[in-house]
Amino acid sequence: MKILMIARKTLYSSPGGDTVQISSTAKYLRYLGVEVDIKLSGEDLDYNNYDLLHFFNIIRPDDIIPHINKSSLPFVVSTIFVDYSEYEKNNREGTFKLFAKVLTGDQLEYLKTIARFVKNGDKINSPYYILNGHKKSIKNIIRRTNMLLPNSDSEYHRLFKSYEVESSYRKIPNAIDNHFFTDEVPPNNNFKDHVLCVGRIEGRKNQLNLIKALADTNLSLTLIGKPSPNHMAYFEECKSLIAKTNNIQIIEHVDHAELAAIYKAAKVHVLPSWFETTGLSSLEAVAMGCNIVVTKMGDTFEYFEDMAYYCEPDNIESIKNAVIAAYNDPFNNKLKERVLKEYIWESAAQETLTAYKTVLCE
Repeated sequence: MKILMIARKTLYSSPGGDTVQISSTAKYLRYLGVEVDIKLSGEDLDYNNYDLLHFFNIIRPDDIIPHINKSSLPFVVSTIFVDYSEYEKNNREGTFKLFAKVLTGDQLEYLKTIARFVKNGDKINSPYYILNGHKKSIKNIIRRTNMLLPNSDSEYHRLFKSYEVESSYRKIPNAIDNHFFTDEVPPNNNFKDHVLCVGRIEGRKNQLNLIKALADTNLSLTLIGKPSPNHMAYFEECKSLIAKTNNIQIIEHVDHAELAAIYKAAKVHVLPSWFETTGLSSLEAVAMGCNIVVTKMGDTFEYFEDMAYYCEPDNIESIKNAVIAAYNDPFNNKLKERVLKEYIWESAAQETLTAYKTVLCE
């Protein structure tokens, strides 16, 4: 079996959770004997000799439609369906904030795509997308796909509620690499008892409110992540606020393998995002012994149930109180056992392979 995975063109230049999901899924599929190539959506691709196409990020339909129009191969989509409408409405500045108040989420995404084309010269690949817009393009993909691969049941139901188009689906949970994140890893005691937040620095991840929440505490907060290219002003605002504290720092880059030792030494990991389908860093932190604070918005409860600490992203006191509670409570071994049993990449790859076989046998 030979699979062509097609991802956003900024997969490596602006890495995120989907970068880890794609590379890890491919890695463990190869261990199962599947041939996998990863290509970027903007490339000219030769579909010959492949059995199936696997796309990621249904909220980027212009990355998908040109390829399914050119190829007659069956295809699946890992939806990674996020909803940042609350962030857009409440946190954008200037003219865009006015648009966010009156436009739907799909209309906003279409507007942003056009704006990136006008401002940055980002190519729009599909005439269909230009003529029909964001919502119709996503509905087109859902109708035509052989199977959707959401990270949770709640993600699929949210997608259906938004677009009212049914499709067969198979849940493929996000996961950890349990060969990196093991009890044998020694702690990096430079981060002993720290509060961590691992992820791209951008408005949607909400690090600024986290900084405000912990600035007047005696907790040591370390943010690990690069700024998103389109969020440099936000990054500078974070740095400016951190400069006024003595308990908070940003580290822009840490090798993924080194994170295990940092998690092992820390006490709490926080993702106070405006939305998370899961939060890969939350899963990794749990595996290494951190209590976790997560957003209430998204699909986090399906993964963590009542074993995580939940915060409201727009409420600084909510973030602060959740972090303090997580810091003072003992570590929840029950959640760690669940992560190591249900959320590892070997299992995710096996589920993905089952989905491929189902599609190819249709």
